[in-house]
Amino acid sequence: MIYFIGAGPGDAELITVKGMRLLGACDVVIYAGSLINPEILKYAKKDAEFHDSSRLNLEEIIEIMKKACEGGQDVARLHTGDPSIYGAVREQMERLDELGIGYEVCPGVSSFTAAAAVLKKELTVPGVSQTLIITRLGGRTPVPEGESLKSLAKHGASMAIFLSADMIDKVIDELTNSYGPDTPAAVVYKATWPEQKIVMATLKDMPQRAKQAGIDRTAIILVGDFLGKKYERSMLYHSAFSHGFRTAEKYIAKPAHREGMQ
Repeated sequence: MIYFIGAGPGDAELITVKGMRLLGACDVVIYAGSLINPEILKYAKKDAEFHDSSRLNLEEIIEIMKKACEGGQDVARLHTGDPSIYGAVREQMERLDELGIGYEVCPGVSSFTAAAAVLKKELTVPGVSQTLIITRLGGRTPVPEGESLKSLAKHGASMAIFLSADMIDKVIDELTNSYGPDTPAAVVYKATWPEQKIVMATLKDMPQRAKQAGIDRTAIILVGDFLGKKYERSMLYHSAFSHGFRTAEKYIAKPAHREGMQ
């Protein structure tokens, strides 16, 4: 069996309990060595066979999986963050389907949620944004027509931009017209890692600030007014809002206090 495991954003403790258990039960571990905190590998068997996928192509990865399964061994395929986001897992799963090899996917904590956590921000706040766009700037790997940052920015939603810190000038150029130059933004380098860096600035100032911090890779760019101070209180815990588990409190108007009245 092959287990695709989300290793989380960096902090070794942010792998899920299930992911840790599966990793500890596998005989072979294939991990993205350029992205995954090596501390996570301590959860693996001491005698496990390790392969760094940053040095391998797809065919080589599948061959390791095939060989292990033929020998009755389980494989932990560790992906950074959550495998479903820019993890290139579909092509691996389809090859396994062709070979008749079983697999399971264990989700993980993504770097965009980790970035929000270290910033102590909520991505979807009432009265500001109830939509989050997860995307990237087209580069060596293009994005589909109609998914340019300039096009997506027209929605004004909260945005998490992956794999684009090295092109920060172009990112900001494509966003500014719709969001406005004074919209708050954040660049979080290696969220939850010991070497984590955070840069907060307006869109117009972000390129210079990010470059001054030396951030040009392994970073999430967050954009939107959710990073600001203004928002509306959620109805979820409002005393006047009822739902299946709680009744609303009846509002009772209080008389105005007047001087000299008993």
